[in-house]
Amino acid sequence: MTLPQTVRIVEVGPRDGLQNESGTVPAAVKIELIHRLADAGLRAIEATAFVSPKWVPQMADNAAVMAGIRKKPGVAYPVLVPNLKGFEAALAAGAEEIAVFAAASEAFSHKNINCSIAESLARFEPVVQAAKQHKLRVRGYISCVAGCPYQGAVEPAAVAEVAAELERMGCYEISLGDTIGVGTPGKIQAMLATVAIAVPMEKLALHFHDTYGQALANLYAALELGVATIDSSVAGLGGCPYAKGASGNVATEDVVYMLDGLGIRTGVDLDLVFEAGRYICAQLGREPSSKVARALAAKKTSPAQAASA
Repeated sequence: MTLPQTVRIVEVGPRDGLQNESGTVPAAVKIELIHRLADAGLRAIEATAFVSPKWVPQMADNAAVMAGIRKKPGVAYPVLVPNLKGFEAALAAGAEEIAVFAAASEAFSHKNINCSIAESLARFEPVVQAAKQHKLRVRGYISCVAGCPYQGAVEPAAVAEVAAELERMGCYEISLGDTIGVGTPGKIQAMLATVAIAVPMEKLALHFHDTYGQALANLYAALELGVATIDSSVAGLGGCPYAKGASGNVATEDVVYMLDGLGIRTGVDLDLVFEAGRYICAQLGREPSSKVARALAAKKTSPAQAASA
């Protein structure tokens, strides 16, 4: 098994990381975070979501965020859309890439978006077709690829079926999400091996949560099979609403530190990502979930400051 020489990191902090925050995060703060992440070398930053503010009030400022972003050449700013109405709003706001989302679990699909997997995919067909007409790139997300909070185990074949359908529609990449973070390296490799029969490995990305502390190990196991795109969230932003008290997205700092140690190129400056994480955590009034960020913060604290703490 050989590891990829380069890995593309898709930063999901500004959207997936912030969407479940109870307190409103001002648009100006989100915009500043996005700018800092782009300056750190991240080339794909999920900016916002064009969803109903009734269901996700944190994303109600989506148009303001898109209008305020100082777009950097070579950086993609994808946005999440659930339906045609969301797509039209995203298009009007200047989006150049969208993401659609489905689940590999019937139970999760019904609980989360109140319809079957087949119905959800049918809803996305016109969205993807409209995106093609307007020359927008489309990325697909699949939730619950390693397990579901409602039905338990999810068969790899179910993940492969949804991935194949998203690719058929026209998604250039499919991000496989371990939504509740229950995967382990062996299970992740088995799932990937099955999915890769239906969709080429180079079109697959990983979106892992660290609920059981397995995210980095799972990512390494996937890298061994040739996956070279990883979703992560600065400072580990984003809870896991289906596993009470658990941590959420794998932290960008932790991913970059691991990849740097493996000699894998990302183009991301760890120190600048760390500072971006410190910025947003100060705005939120809490410490980062990233272990690397905490280690770097301790390293930067002088002995005198540490003694007085």
